[in-house]
This record gives sequence, C-alpha cells and structure tokens, in this order.
Amino acid sequence: MPKLRTFRLHSNHLLCDCHLAWLSQWLRQRPTIGLFTQCSGPTSLRGLNVAEVQKSEFSCAGQGEAGHAPSCTLSSGSCPAMCTCSNGIVDCRGKGLTAIPANLPETMTEIRLELNGIKSIPPGAFSPYRKLRRIDLSNNQIAEIAPDAFQGLRSLNSLVLYGNKITDLPRGVFGGLYTLQLLLLNANKINCIRPDAFQDLQNLSLLSLYDNKIQSLAKGTFTSLRAIQTLHLAQNPFICDCNLKWLADFLRTNPIETSGARCASPGRLANKRIGQIKSKKFRCSAKEQYFIPGTEDYQLNSECNSDVVCPHKCRCEASVVECSSLKLTKIPERIPQSTADLRLNNNEISILEATGMFKKLTHLKKINLSNNKVSEIEDGAFEGAASVSELHLTANQLESIRSGMFRGLDGLRTLMLRNNRISCIHNDSFTGLRNVRLLSLYDNQITTISPGAFDTLQALSTLNLLANPFNCNCQLAWLGDWLRKRKIVTGNPRCQNPDFLRQIPLQDVAFPDFRCEEGQEEGGCLPRPQCPQECACLDTVVRCSNKHLQALPKGLPKNVTELYLDGNQFTLVPGQLSTYKYLQLVDLSNNKISSLSNSSFTNMSQLTTLILSYNSLQCIPPLAFQGLRSLRLLSLHGNDISTLPEGIFADVTSLSHL
Repeated sequence: MPKLRTFRLHSNHLLCDCHLAWLSQWLRQRPTIGLFTQCSGPTSLRGLNVAEVQKSEFSCAGQGEAGHAPSCTLSSGSCPAMCTCSNGIVDCRGKGLTAIPANLPETMTEIRLELNGIKSIPPGAFSPYRKLRRIDLSNNQIAEIAPDAFQGLRSLNSLVLYGNKITDLPRGVFGGLYTLQLLLLNANKINCIRPDAFQDLQNLSLLSLYDNKIQSLAKGTFTSLRAIQTLHLAQNPFICDCNLKWLADFLRTNPIETSGARCASPGRLANKRIGQIKSKKFRCSAKEQYFIPGTEDYQLNSECNSDVVCPHKCRCEASVVECSSLKLTKIPERIPQSTADLRLNNNEISILEATGMFKKLTHLKKINLSNNKVSEIEDGAFEGAASVSELHLTANQLESIRSGMFRGLDGLRTLMLRNNRISCIHNDSFTGLRNVRLLSLYDNQITTISPGAFDTLQALSTLNLLANPFNCNCQLAWLGDWLRKRKIVTGNPRCQNPDFLRQIPLQDVAFPDFRCEEGQEEGGCLPRPQCPQECACLDTVVRCSNKHLQALPKGLPKNVTELYLDGNQFTLVPGQLSTYKYLQLVDLSNNKISSLSNSSFTNMSQLTTLILSYNSLQCIPPLAFQGLRSLRLLSLHGNDISTLPEGIFADVTSLSHL
C-alpha cells in the first residue's frame, strides 16, 4: 500500500503475540500513521504502543515463532461446541447448521453433517483436512458447490451428497479424488453432467444419479470409471433419442445399472428400460433437434449447456416455450436455444434483470410478458435480443420508460405497453428502436410527452395514445402539430385537461389553445427518482442513517453510488449489497456487525470508501476485501479486533487511508 497516508487501528483488542510482530516493524517504518495502536494482551504488554514493542517480546506460549498463525476463528482445530468428536469422527448430524463449521480438527477422518440446513459448500471447505476418508452432507439444502470444495482430499473414499438441491456439478469438482469409491448424488436436481465430470474417479465402484432431472448424457461420461460395479440412473426424465444410443450399448455391455433406468420420451419408448431397447430405436426425427454436450452436434462439448431442458413446469413444443400462468416470479434461467416464441404472460414477474440470458437465444422472435407485475426493467435487460420483433408488456406496473430498458432490441417492430402506469414520455425513452412500426401506449396515465419523444422511431406507422389523461397545456403544443404533419395511425387521442379542451382530439386543438398558467412552463416531463420510504435520496446518494434497519430497505435505486447505513441494527453485512455494482461509498459504522465473510463485498469493484468503524468485529477472514482494487479508504477502528491475518490487504492496492 504505497499510497497509504492515514491508518487508524486504535480502540481494538490486539493480542501482541508472535503473530503480530510483523505489525510492529511495519508501524516503525511508517512513524506518521497508526498512532496510538496499543496492545491489549498479554498482560505484560497491555497498554504499550505496538510500534514500541521489541520483536523478542512478541512470543507465543507453547510454540516458537514458526508456529502457525491463528486462523480467523474462535478456536484452532477444536471440536465444534454443537458436535461430538470421537476416534477421528466429527458428528454434527441434525444440529440446525446453515454452514459448514470452521476450524474443525485437522486429524478427523470422517465428518457427518447430514440432516442440517447447509445451503452451499464454499471454496476449499474441506481442503485443510487431508486425512478425511468419508464426508456425509446428505439431506441438507445444498444448491451450490465450489469447484475446489474437495481439493486435495487424496484419502477420501466416500462422498455422500444425496437429498439436496444441487442442479449443476461445476467443472473439476471431483478432480483429484483418485481414491473415491462411493459417490451418492441421488435425490437432487441435477439436469446436466459434463462429459469429464468423473474423469479422475478410476477407483469409483458405486455411483448413484438416481432421482435427478437428467435428460441426456454425453457419450463417454462413464469411460474413466474403470472400477465401477454399480450404477443408479433411474427416476430421471431421459430423452431416448439418437444422442442416448451409446448409453444403451454401454449398459448392454456392462450390466451394472441396477435401478431400472427407463425412457421418459419420446412416446414410442416411454417407460421402457434403456438397457433393453435395441440400438436402432434410438433415433432423432427432424422435429427433435436436441443439442447435447459431447455429441457431434454440440461444439462446446466440455460445457454443460444442454438445450433439451424445458424450464420446470413449462411446456415446450417445436420452437414455442409456454410458461404462462405458472405464478413465476422471474424469467427461467434455462431456456432452449432454439426458442422463437417465449410466452411468460400471466405470471408474477416484477423485475426484469440484466442477466445476459437473451444473448444465447439467437432465434427468439417474440416475447410475451403481459399481465405480470413488472415495475422495473434493468438497463440492458434485453441485451443480445436483436432478433426479437415483438415485445408484449401489456398490463404491468411500469411507471416510466428509459432508453436503456430496451437496449439490444435492434430488430423490434412491435412494442406493446398498454395498461401500465406510465405518466410521462421523455425525449430519449425510445432511443435505438428505429425499426418499431407499432407502438401502443393505450390506457396509461400519460399527461405529457417531451418534444421529440418519437423522433428516433423512424419506421413508426401506428401509435396508439388513446385512453390517457393528456394535459393539453403549452408543453404538449408540439404534439398536436406533430400529429397533423405525420401520416401515422393514432386513433385521435383526446385532451382531458384543461376543462375547455376536454375530449377534443389533440390534432384538432389550435396551437394558441395549448397554453400554460403562470409558473407551469417549467413543469416538463421529469423522471421521478426511486427512493426507499425510510431514506432520503439525492441523485444517486441514499441516506438511511439511524432508522433501526436490520435489512436493506426495499426500493433502493439500482444505480446508487453512495449508501449510508450507519447507526442501524445490522448484525451482518447484507448479502444483497453486492448486487449494487455502482456503489462507490458504503457506510456501515455504528451497527452491530460481528463478523465478515469472504463474500461480503463480492462484485463491488467500484467501491472507493468502506466504513466499518464502531461495530463488534472480532476477526476478519483473509479474503474479506478480495477484489476491492479501487478501495482508497477503509475504516475499522472502534471494533474488537484482536488479530489481523497477514496479507489481508493484499488486494486493496489503491488504499491510502486505513
């Protein structure tokens, strides 16, 4: 940190043992910063300035200076309080855990974590425990596994993961598990297996994929399983087309599938055992163009992007994906790449997020999102949807239109915005939609439209503005003139105000009659900023200080750059904070935050100021500030920090004030 000019670490509980000797030398080299940083322990050093303590005085009881630095946990290598430990077995069954306990005994050979509420397996979760032979994580809520969760476990022979919510096995997750003999993945939601998923499992004897969502498997998936004796594949919705012919051949040659795996489709093979069907029956018709990882039709054969998966509860036929009336709250993540008509009407979708999903749907022509609860469309939500010609957003809750909402819809010809809550049209609302021919704004709450609002719609031939409460004052005078000069079908929109112009078509009102009372000229069509009820907002600055908040307030603008949450009741850094990618300043001082995680500030690459002073922080994990390369000011004073792991600030290369 060559730019560091301010560093405050006083009012913490620093333990001046051998692991903090580096800080003393570091402070002596920088005599103008870190003033009043004092030892809290041991007793012999209490109250002394860290910089004044000599290297020989930093000692660790019971170990030399080569001893391992304590990890950022309450204890080192101990049995968790809620578990029992005996003969190398750590038993944490049914203890209500939501995460894997940290700082487990390094000598354990078996860990039992079944029947808990664990939701994810983080990076390197078990890597420190090299003697592990058995891990049981069955019957939890696990939906995500880090690729390196089991890295380095060369002695592991049993891995039990059944009864979870796993949908994907990340690349390399079983890499290096050469001694594994038992792998139970049954009763999950796995929908795709990469061809190389099991390539290091040469000693595996039993593999269970029973009761998942697998529709196909790439040829060669089981090739590396040289010791396999038992394979369970039943209760999966297998599509028995030409891409699965290899599996039937494999099972006839190797009669190891003992659960009775059967075809789910096509109809002619439904409910028949895969291993008993003749090879010639596995064929692909012209209507069944499935792209399966590992087949000759799929170029990226190492990826897990099977295009056979129809979204859960939806119906897929030919190029139509029918997901209407399913009470969906968001657009399904996995949509077949061959989709041309996507029907999402009559659901409960409220926000269209910019996930980039449309970049893969190059054949998409029509999107129907009518009769939802859409109130927000993130800028770039339709990025990549250049092939879409029809977009239906009728009967939603949109209140305003920004140009960024429709970015990417270069080929759009029909835009239906009927029956929303739009009150104003700006002159950049439809920027980029040069091919739109039909635009319907029927039955909104539009009172005024900015001059030039439709100038970018070069191909416009039909514009429906009926059933809007137009205020025909001086600000709308341009529209009457514009309608008279354009050969566009409009249906004759009518004035609602002022009273003497009520129900008169706009294009029939004489220019002098569009007049404003004194003081109305500057009213205009200004966008209403979004702001949580509990907070005060100015542009992109949101202040929510001293509001007794325990969670992020609803309605935070997505483009917020400064967020003040000081003086509240937060005990953790809100998980949703990382979704606000434009944040430059976050103030969480004077809360009750007791710990940070390695993901507390993920994706916040623009953050320059982070204030965490006067909380209850005791320890900070080594990667807590990873990725914060723009961070210039970090405030940690007034906490209960007793030690800082070396390298904790390695990533914050721009830091100047600490």
